Amino acid sequence: MMPPNALEKAVYGVYATTALHLADKHGVFEFLITQEAPTSKIAAGLGLDEDTLDRLLVLLDSLGVIEQDEHGTYRIPAELVPYLDPRSPRSVGGFLNHVMHSTVDRLPQLDDYLTAGKAAVDAALPAPFDVMYGTPKLTDDFVAAMWQLTYDVSRELVPMAGLTGIRHLVDVGGASGPFCVAALAATPDLRATVFELPEVGPYVTDTVERYGLQGRLDFVAGDFHRDEFPPTECVAFGYILSGWTDEIGLELLRKAYRACADGGRVLIMDRLFDDDRRGPLPTAVMNLSMHVEAKGRHRTAAEYIGLLESAGFVNCELRRSTQDKHLIIGSK
Repeated sequence: MMPPNALEKAVYGVYATTALHLADKHGVFEFLITQEAPTSKIAAGLGLDEDTLDRLLVLLDSLGVIEQDEHGTYRIPAELVPYLDPRSPRSVGGFLNHVMHSTVDRLPQLDDYLTAGKAAVDAALPAPFDVMYGTPKLTDDFVAAMWQLTYDVSRELVPMAGLTGIRHLVDVGGASGPFCVAALAATPDLRATVFELPEVGPYVTDTVERYGLQGRLDFVAGDFHRDEFPPTECVAFGYILSGWTDEIGLELLRKAYRACADGGRVLIMDRLFDDDRRGPLPTAVMNLSMHVEAKGRHRTAAEYIGLLESAGFVNCELRRSTQDKHLIIGSK
């Protein structure tokens, strides 16, 4: 007897993630976006082993990621192209690369957490960002993953943020600046600062050059645990507070309150649990990931609003996007 579909997907999920990553890494999706083709043609075009590729494609077809016709020709369904095209802002490739080269290696820690507790296990381990920024390759992968997770949805969140009339914003832990780029493109009179660890500075410099943002986007090196934030009218936290405990999150929000001018605001942009905390699935997955990659958890909108109000912000409100990253605004 076959297991129920939900259990089957859960059991075989590790194979699915591996297949997706390998197909992205070796250009299979990019090839199929340009032309429909059978295994033999894809293998010849990309210089891949045909037998191994065939097994990979059969699995991806079973998953519904690609489709095979009666002649053995593969194609990508149109609705999946934006997520599988490496040139698309919605591409999942950077995130898959981060999962396979960083997260997966750390998942075995969960076994130890279950028996000894996170605090005891982590006491002997390096700090989270010492790992993520531990080598140039890991830094590259992490920054690329954050761009792909952030830039496209930021273009939807920016109009919701009400930045008209705001002259300056500070993006705390803003990586290479994906939210800033979206905000500056939509708000001509705005200037933005990425406040990040020193290792990220060169990536912000590259962003300034790539998007022609000289004089509008700058970088301030700092550690948001130890340093105060630059004075501003708007502080943005994108995928930051979910990485830390409530106590640390409240401390960061109090720093944001001190940094904000009167009438300023704070933006929390993150995945949210439903009110009953039973989903959605991406939030539940990343909630587990935060346990091994950082020190935080994902929250409901009400929990974030509670933290904002404890830090002194008022008129807090939730604005949902069509994707899995939403916006909560607090005013000073």
